[in-house]
Amino acid sequence: MTLQIDTLAYTNRLRQLPPEHKLLFAITLLIITYCSRAPIQLLITVWLGIWTVIYARIPALIYFRLLFITIGFWLTSLPAFVVSGVGLSNVSLVQPDVWQGVTWGNYYLYLSLHGIQQASAMAARAIASTACIYFIILTVPFTEILDVLRRVGCPPLLTELLLLMYRFIFVLLRTASEIWTAQQSRGGYRTWRLWMKSLGLLVGQLLRRTLENYRQVSQTLASRGFTGDFRVWHSRRYKPSRRYCLEALFGCAVLVALTGWQYVVGV
Repeated sequence: MTLQIDTLAYTNRLRQLPPEHKLLFAITLLIITYCSRAPIQLLITVWLGIWTVIYARIPALIYFRLLFITIGFWLTSLPAFVVSGVGLSNVSLVQPDVWQGVTWGNYYLYLSLHGIQQASAMAARAIASTACIYFIILTVPFTEILDVLRRVGCPPLLTELLLLMYRFIFVLLRTASEIWTAQQSRGGYRTWRLWMKSLGLLVGQLLRRTLENYRQVSQTLASRGFTGDFRVWHSRRYKPSRRYCLEALFGCAVLVALTGWQYVVGV
């Protein structure tokens, strides 16, 4: 999936737009997301879906699979929000907050109305925020993000660490895939005991090979006179789109106005 995401970042229909424009657009929507409430956050999610799937031509199946990851994490935290319990003697105190309940021994378990509201608000904000992040990683190559960070004054040490970490993600995934395939071809996951043993061997080999690859990269950089600064070439042949800029400005202005209206009327 990570390799596919990187490929889409280089081949999407918004590739020729200046990366700083796309970053500024996504960051602005992310700020609006944290300042607004659920209806506006849902609008942001839908609007970014249009930008990502229709304008950038990212396959809808891939995009929604990525969004479902966020939904999956939200579902794991859902019981902690909506399920509550009190002793039978205190049922009357929580009755206004009860949506549905059941008696279990000396306790009363119920679904909390306040918890459902909190979970719904958290879901809307998490999905909208994730849509902002996905718009960046699916339409802006990582090297261009680092180039923008350098031009805005980000410390070189930080950008170089990010570049190395990004590179080793691919090394880690490729190595894990190779070891996993070799183990499966030898029946390493037929039983529970073999599964645990093979998994332990995979983790050990993964660590060893990753450290070995890191040593090779260090020696390669030293042999080529590395001075502590990575230089990545950029063609800078970007084509700003007046239509996309106007749509982004108008849409953000409308969202800001709606957010202010929500606070005024208390929706």
